[in-house]
Amino acid sequence: MAELQREVWQRGPIEEVPPLLQPVAHALLQAREEIAKLMESFDGTLLWERPAGLASTGFHLQHLTGVLDRLFTYAQGEALCERQRVALEKEGQPVEVNDPKAFLVEHFNSQVDQALEQLKCTSENELTAPRGIGKAQLPTTVIGLLFHAAEHTMRHVGQLHVTVKVLMAGQSA
Repeated sequence: MAELQREVWQRGPIEEVPPLLQPVAHALLQAREEIAKLMESFDGTLLWERPAGLASTGFHLQHLTGVLDRLFTYAQGEALCERQRVALEKEGQPVEVNDPKAFLVEHFNSQVDQALEQLKCTSENELTAPRGIGKAQLPTTVIGLLFHAAEHTMRHVGQLHVTVKVLMAGQSA
């Protein structure tokens, strides 16, 4: 029997990512691997189906990307730009491209790459720096935002797993 591949966090540190931010990097890379495997055999025609009222697979892929973009923007101490606000409003709406499944997965992968680059440039000395979320400037810190980005990502990956399994089971019935 072939040895199962270890989860990302069990493979050691991610090069250039500060030690205190390793868990964030590990979670994002784990999410990328799980999504790639999950979407590999997923029937793209089911991307916007909402079984039992669950959020669609397409929504989860858009939301995963958008949340990383937004939370990492706030971690830099910046406000959202118009592009980010428009993307937020469009989460859950079909995208008009030739291969929406591949597009959404690649868009997520690209956002993970950007997040990893930001982690590499984040000093551990600034992790407790105060930050505000949204127009209301809800109080948090850099590490609070980065940790939540990782946690929220993995939560939606779990929801994505359930949605995909329900949809694929419906196809084989």
